[in-house]
Amino acid sequence: MTINIREEKTDDYRLVEEITRDAFWNLYVPGCGEHYIAHMIRSHEDFIPQLDLVIELDGQVIGNIMYTKSKLTDDDGNDKTILTFGPVCIAPEYQRKGYGKRLMERSFEIARELGYDAIVIFGMAANYVARGFVSCKRHNVKIANGTSPTAMLVKELADGALDGHNWIYRESPAFEVDETQIDKFDANFKPKEKRWQPSQEEFYIVSHSNLN
Repeated sequence: MTINIREEKTDDYRLVEEITRDAFWNLYVPGCGEHYIAHMIRSHEDFIPQLDLVIELDGQVIGNIMYTKSKLTDDDGNDKTILTFGPVCIAPEYQRKGYGKRLMERSFEIARELGYDAIVIFGMAANYVARGFVSCKRHNVKIANGTSPTAMLVKELADGALDGHNWIYRESPAFEVDETQIDKFDANFKPKEKRWQPSQEEFYIVSHSNLN
């Protein structure tokens, strides 16, 4: 068994979008839009090609992670460029086998080499705390309305990188896709049934709650 992590190539695009779709389908909402996000952010100025990685198992692509630049702004109005990743996915049949861990850890190494020292994401904490992510409150990071979303998680790539400041997180416009176009884009893929499952309610609770 040979595992290889490399940058995504143009020839990988369709397969990566199919894997992303399979990984997220009905997970957070009936259907999903993550494959459309992956399709759109590749052309955005905040997209970072060196951190657009695929993981191969015996030459077969089984997962992907993508990063964009984002910002933290302190109380004095100073901006700090950081990273946000997503979508990140492993094909369903290969999940819970350590491949996502390998992919993320390699991306962290490359991010450090590129000079970045922090990552902010929105996600289910259970998927990321083992990779060093903590609650946004641990590093005094909030969103523009002054709240601390339960789903907002932070990882320092360099110890103390966020110390001594209060921060406002500003996500890249790369994620502001036209949701009315998702179904149109999805029509290019093999039909799949949209349905409800319990993980959608869990995601709704987490994504609509804040920490005091």
